[in-house]
Amino acid sequence: MSWQQYVDTNLIGSKNLARAAIIGHDGNNWASSTPKLVSQTDGKALSDLFKKPNEALEKGIMLDGIKYMGIKANERSIYGKKGSTGLVCVKTLKSILVGYYNETQQPGNATNTIEKLADYLIENGF
Repeated sequence: MSWQQYVDTNLIGSKNLARAAIIGHDGNNWASSTPKLVSQTDGKALSDLFKKPNEALEKGIMLDGIKYMGIKANERSIYGKKGSTGLVCVKTLKSILVGYYNETQQPGNATNTIEKLADYLIENGF
């Protein structure tokens, strides 16, 4: 399965996420639901947050021109919220999964969708 198929089928196809992307640890976009969803600059900054996850809680998370309040952050997962929308970011061995949910989607469902795909990728060496 291609990276784009993971985004289209597993993430967006779940209906639990409004937008999603898979990026490399270097911030480069591998696949996304919309072109350049995560810029290389934002992607690299996000990757760096996994090295110092407390900064996500202290300073927030800036992605796609939107600042999210950090609500959970560790070396594997970073979650952010802005009003009734939010994002879920999970680091795997070689990639970072990024999912955005909107006001009509449940944060718990969005989180489960991203975390389950991350588990699968990690189990398969990615």
